Amino acid sequence: MRRTLILFPHEFGGLPVFGFGWVLGLMALAAVIISLVLSQRGQSLSSFWKSNGLIWAIAAAVVVLVIPNVELRSITDKPVGLAVRGYGVMLLLGVVASVWLALLRAPGYGVPADVVYGIAPWLLIGGIAGARLFYIIEYHDVFFTGELSSTIRNMLNFTQGGLVVYGSFIGGFLATVAYVWIHKLSFLRLADVIAPCLFIGLCLGRLGCLMNGCCYGNACEPHWTALRFPNGSPVYEEQMSTGELAGLELDSSRVQVKKVSPGSVADQIGIKAGDAVTKLGTVRSVEEAKADVPSEDVPMGLIAVINGQEHYWPASQLPSVANPVRPSQLISSAGGLALCLSLCLFSRFVTTDGTVLCVAFASYAVLRFGMEMLRNDEPGQFGTELTIAQWVSIVVFTLSCGGLLWLRLRGSSHAPQSSPRIANS
Repeated sequence: MRRTLILFPHEFGGLPVFGFGWVLGLMALAAVIISLVLSQRGQSLSSFWKSNGLIWAIAAAVVVLVIPNVELRSITDKPVGLAVRGYGVMLLLGVVASVWLALLRAPGYGVPADVVYGIAPWLLIGGIAGARLFYIIEYHDVFFTGELSSTIRNMLNFTQGGLVVYGSFIGGFLATVAYVWIHKLSFLRLADVIAPCLFIGLCLGRLGCLMNGCCYGNACEPHWTALRFPNGSPVYEEQMSTGELAGLELDSSRVQVKKVSPGSVADQIGIKAGDAVTKLGTVRSVEEAKADVPSEDVPMGLIAVINGQEHYWPASQLPSVANPVRPSQLISSAGGLALCLSLCLFSRFVTTDGTVLCVAFASYAVLRFGMEMLRNDEPGQFGTELTIAQWVSIVVFTLSCGGLLWLRLRGSSHAPQSSPRIANS
């Protein structure tokens, strides 16, 4: 797990890096140098700044107003620096790889490269917006805190995770529909070009999930494939909140101790089976915090109220890593790569527009339904043990099979791959 790849410091040499600081100063210096160079070349300064001034003004506004508000803060609420997230970097690499693969596939479908470049930002914006909206709807109680500024900040802070693949597919699908409608293109043909490319993005995106610690698997026996995430990860916090890492096994309602592991921190203070539990929660181990460390990196401790007595275990007394879980992120990443390669091979033998798209969605529905059996981060929905992703998988698989049947009954085939075939006929 590596949530933060790079942390740009808040200050350097006594001056802030962002806000009214180094970056803004370097931008001003660059503007002066550009103006001097243009003047020496006899070019019009007013024309240049009329064309580019708005972009520079927006960039300066971001540096002064936006970035300082998204800097990480210490446990004492002091700014620490700007984080470059591993999840965000892998997401960006996934986008780049997807566009690259689409450019390789496009000539075989008669799709010009400028169409791929044109639709890429639509897919990016639509995919991220759809993925985030799906997550916000699913976990709405976490985002809508009652304070507007806090709610908006939580909704926009997607670089730490909180994107749902199905939401990205839905958002990307709608963005594609809008793009082809505006430009009067063939939706099914263009979708066949893009569909396999989505899964190389999934492959890299799941590696981002691994770095972020989200989308983790369920508990398993210690094994060379098992993953053990550190203090501060979502799975560690979950195992702490159930008392597992303190050596407690609670009943289904979590109000009574069912079992205590010998030698655990709970056993060391005399907690026994049958004791009543009225509180069990996590808290930052403030006594172990450092002034220059982001609050999110301060290790978690555990507070419990058992038989009316409060107990606190700081991070130093708890295990340094969580109990082993299945490597669901790596399995999903491998599945995404396998789907990408299989669909690229399959598309060589397809003669009907839309077939690759339907097979891609049906295949992912099967993969995701099975992956949910290995994951432990989503509850059952609608009174069943099926997660929301499994219910969506059932719907997607059904619609995809229906689409394949419709394509077969329709009986139309596309032109040979040597001829242009992107425009509607």
